[in-house]
Amino acid sequence: MNKNMPENLKYTNSHEWVRVEGALATIGLTEFAQQQLGEVVFIELPAVGRTLRAGEQCAVVESLKAATDVYAPVSGEVVKVNQAVVDNPTLVNKDPYGAGWFYCVRLSQPAELETLLDPQQYAALAVKTEPLQQD
Repeated sequence: MNKNMPENLKYTNSHEWVRVEGALATIGLTEFAQQQLGEVVFIELPAVGRTLRAGEQCAVVESLKAATDVYAPVSGEVVKVNQAVVDNPTLVNKDPYGAGWFYCVRLSQPAELETLLDPQQYAALAVKTEPLQQD
C-alpha cells in the first residue's frame, strides 16, 4: 500500500478516513479527496458537544474548484475539533492524515466501524470514483 493510504485507518465511500484509538475516533478527508478538490480555502467543522449519526452531513470543505459536504463515518459526540485546520485550511492539502485532521468523536456505536472500508477496499473504490461532486 502506498504512503498516501495509511494501513491503520478505516475509510468511507464518501472519502473520509477514521483513526480509532480506544473509544475515540479521529476523522479527516482522504488524500484522494483533497487532490480532487485542489487547494482548500475554507473548512467548517461540527461544534464540540454535537452528537453525530453515521452518514449525517457534519462539515463543509471549500476549495478554489468546489465545495463538498463531509459526512460522519461513525456515530458519537464531538469531543475535539482541529482549530488549526480551520485557521489554515491548506493543512488538508499538505498533510491530510496528520495535521489536516478535522474532529474527534467519542464512539457511541463502535460496531459501525465494521461497516467502513479497509485500505484495499478504499483503494479499489478510489480508482473507479468519479471526481467529487461540486456544489
